[in-house]
Amino acid sequence: MAYKGLLKEIPVDGTTYKYFDLTALNDSRYDELPISIRYLLEAAVRHCDGFHVLESDVETILNWKQSQKAQSEIPFKPARVILQDFTGVPAVVDLAAMRDAVQEMGADPSRINPVCPVDLVIDHSIQVDHYGEWVIVVNELFY
Repeated sequence: MAYKGLLKEIPVDGTTYKYFDLTALNDSRYDELPISIRYLLEAAVRHCDGFHVLESDVETILNWKQSQKAQSEIPFKPARVILQDFTGVPAVVDLAAMRDAVQEMGADPSRINPVCPVDLVIDHSIQVDHYGEWVIVVNELFY
């Protein structure tokens, strides 16, 4: 791993966590990066394996001021994706449809999964017409 020296540990309440200390790059370009680009840099450093993510990808991100106007690509390797229900529900439906299609083709549908953890946030309020009664379940589900 090219950036192994940036991997540090921090103990919190008896548990040790690992993180990449990007300030240890000692690179003035890092200080000039917007926070959103720093997130992309951290993900690129974390995944830099010389195959999927190259050192040149990390350099492209560090040179963001120059490369932002160029037609350059960088790897996008998020650790987690948070989807609001407006975009998340269609994604979940697509995954279910792909699993059905894979099963119909005779393959294992459990192979269809997101590559990284996904949190789906449902932020709808619901209307309650009945409460405090045993029949609440029946009334709310069927009427």
